[in-house]
Amino acid sequence: MNLQRIRPLLPLALFILISPLLFKIRAHVKMGMTAKANAEASIAAPLDVVPDIDARLAKFKPIEMPFNRAGLSEREQKLVGKLVDAANRMEQIYWRQSDPEGLKLYVRLEKSADPLDKKVLRFMKINGSRYDLIDELRPFVGKEPLPPGRALYPRGLTQADVEKYVAAHPEQKAEIYNERSLLLRDENKMAAVPYHLAFAELLKPAAEDLREAAKLSDDPAFVKFLNLRADALLNDDYYASDLAWLDMKEPKFDLILAPYESYLDNLLGVRTSYGAAVLVRNEEESKKLAIFQKYVADLQEGLPLAKADLPSKRGHVTPMEVMDAPFRTGDLLHGYQAVADNLPNDARVHEAKGSKKIFFKNFMDARVNEVILPIARRLLREDQSGRASGNGYLAATLAHEISHELGPNYSRSAGSKKDIREAIGGDFSALEEAKADVVGLFCLKWLADHGAISKEQLDEDYISYVAGNFRTIRFGIAEPHGRGEMMEFNYMMEREAVTRDAVTGRYAVVLERKPPGTALVPPRGLQSMRFCRTI
Repeated sequence: MNLQRIRPLLPLALFILISPLLFKIRAHVKMGMTAKANAEASIAAPLDVVPDIDARLAKFKPIEMPFNRAGLSEREQKLVGKLVDAANRMEQIYWRQSDPEGLKLYVRLEKSADPLDKKVLRFMKINGSRYDLIDELRPFVGKEPLPPGRALYPRGLTQADVEKYVAAHPEQKAEIYNERSLLLRDENKMAAVPYHLAFAELLKPAAEDLREAAKLSDDPAFVKFLNLRADALLNDDYYASDLAWLDMKEPKFDLILAPYESYLDNLLGVRTSYGAAVLVRNEEESKKLAIFQKYVADLQEGLPLAKADLPSKRGHVTPMEVMDAPFRTGDLLHGYQAVADNLPNDARVHEAKGSKKIFFKNFMDARVNEVILPIARRLLREDQSGRASGNGYLAATLAHEISHELGPNYSRSAGSKKDIREAIGGDFSALEEAKADVVGLFCLKWLADHGAISKEQLDEDYISYVAGNFRTIRFGIAEPHGRGEMMEFNYMMEREAVTRDAVTGRYAVVLERKPPGTALVPPRGLQSMRFCRTI
């Protein structure tokens, strides 16, 4: 063999022999660099994410809420699209009220493909903030504690600070307690900025969305409401649009879109947050509400309160609708998933006309089938677990929503009247939810006593209500509904209206030991109405 001839080929032969090894080394280096880059790209990793984020996410089950377009014309589908556009703007405002720093993080996380970032993003969407609603509102990302007034007030402000300031500046009291405003503080001066100014960049296009939706509707009452609600978004005066909303008769489409609830305000309990729900009527289920609608005035007059605290409901509008809610935002989307609403909350509207009760059929079905009935089968005594039912839970929910409207419209003290939210303060939301539950049970007993429902149905309603308690108290005392039902459940256990078997760990509703006339209703519950009146 001629070595001189093959010597030039030796480097090529060597490369062929070692090239597989070189490619393998290169691949390992590349993988290592990619892993390092991914770790560095994780936005949430350096922000002190709770180590059990996977377990927390596992507590929530995603449920599809599809929009059924069957039977809707192209024009109607465009109408719904405009309502969705307006509702999406309420979502953006809600985040600015709830957790504006969290919103900045949320926007960054949306652009990330990192697995941890995706988990944190999903949990932030569930809670509407960086704070875990079922962990006493402790942060699950970061260490910054939640201010009791969220972003509705200056950080560090206390209720005592506000009361001291108002005492020194009584001419500003209405401004300071304005439920549709952000409270600001500059050194020793406080001032409120109305929502329509603070959130103008989002409210103006939302108003335009509503006006465009009105042009697509063939329901004159809905058209009137949409145009008036568009005006309200731009001036914070919702009274006229609330009255128009109550005047709608069996609408095919409906809309909740306003700053109605004060769940975010744990400082003064008065400032409201934005929420929205696009609604499509369920005609068959709506017909089942007639029995409750018939007796609202009688239930008001049957409450054991002074006549001065029982403004007549006779002649008032009490529309009740069962609707499917394919799209919700703001305080109707995050955390506690409402299955019903009684709106508006304005005492002036209640006096003048009444309120509307809306039941979200698709959310009710999901709650009953996915949560209430499985919990009942697991925690209630075997002979009662099968008596918890969707119909019983619906009845308790109906009574609850009706009861939000019942009782006094204002608190009374020393001959003057005061808004109940202002009178109670930061605990208002929890006490109001407890009041609605307690008075609702009283109403169910009244209906049974007057032959409107059977004794068997009443017992089923009670059992279903207790099964619902087990669901709600899981949210803990940081969430208003959880705080309210925790009070109710503890009271019923103390009075042995509900008992627990130490051997089986199961609970039972002691139906045969109900106090005559008030059933499971704790007297303190009705006293809370008196507390609202006299504080």
